Order: sequence, then structure tokens, then C-alpha cells
Amino acid sequence: MQKNPYENVIAVTNRSLCQRPFAEQIERVCSLHPKAVILREKDLPEEEYSRLAEQILEICKRYQVPCILHTYVNVAEKLHHPYIHLPIFLLEKYEGKLGGFRQIGSSVHSVEDALKAESLGADYLTAGHIYTTDCKKGLPPRGLEFLENVCKAVKIPVYAIGGIHPGTGQLNEIMEHGSAGGCIMSDMMKI
Repeated sequence: MQKNPYENVIAVTNRSLCQRPFAEQIERVCSLHPKAVILREKDLPEEEYSRLAEQILEICKRYQVPCILHTYVNVAEKLHHPYIHLPIFLLEKYEGKLGGFRQIGSSVHSVEDALKAESLGADYLTAGHIYTTDCKKGLPPRGLEFLENVCKAVKIPVYAIGGIHPGTGQLNEIMEHGSAGGCIMSDMMKI
């Protein structure tokens, strides 16, 4: 039986990168059975995000792909959804108020952030950006040494993010440096 090349990939959404209707794109992503999908559309007003989340949660459920909501704790609580991903500043803001979640992720950009997020109850981290990426144009990547240092500093899984492309060997490379897998936005929104 052939191994799923996306089993260690968390797809991160960005509807502005899609060349087809967003729901159709999410169907395509879910058909690859990634580890999870983070619905990151943090530019939306909360009410719009909530409506979109309902639609995307339904698609993910059909394909049995976990969907992780992003930023909007109130939306996740309203929808009784147990997975949330927060930037470190929001993880701090909601400290002690996230007991209803089964899994909490946080985005980190330093070893100090990683240690803080772990102490605040994060179950996993995304750390980046590791490689050069258009999403962070002009900002030099933090690189594999940074990733390895974050992975060694915490006891929870760390997923690399930033400039990761399937089929290039980068997934193996980040996992050789301690990462549990990789988060991919651009390529997953164009697949």
C-alpha cells in the first residue's frame, strides 16, 4: 500500500490564492487527505468567518479530515468545534479560558515563543517561516537550524511553515530536523 504523501501536511487556507471557488478548492485539498486543514481566513469579519466555517467544516467532515478554526475563539465555541489555532498573542489573551478545546495550536517565531505557547497549553506549534516564501516577501527565512532549535526546546509537536512545496524533498528535510510535518498554504490553494 502506497504511503499518503500528505499525511504529515497541514493545509492552511488562503482564499485569495484560489483560482476556483473556495469550497471547490477545499474539496480538492480534502481529497488528498492531509493531516488537517487550518481555516485561516482571519481577514474576514467574525460573522462571515462563522458562515464560511460552517461550510468548510461540512466538507472536511465528509472527507474525514480534521478542520482547525483560526483566530475566532467565539466562532469555534458557538459551533462547538474542539480545534482552534491562535497566534501567540491571542493564546496569551485567552489564557485559562480555552478549557473547552480538545486541541489548541499556536504560531511561533522564536524559541521563546515556543516555550511560552507550550506553557500556555498549546498542544502543537507551527514555526516559521522556514524557507523563502512569497507570503513573507523580502523577509529572510528563519531556516532549518531555527526549526531544529524550536523542536528541541518543546515536548509538543512542531510543524514547519513557510515556503514548503510538496515533491521537493522539503518535507523530509524538515522532518529530519525534528518537525512533525509541514504546513502548506500556496501550493494547497492551487492544487
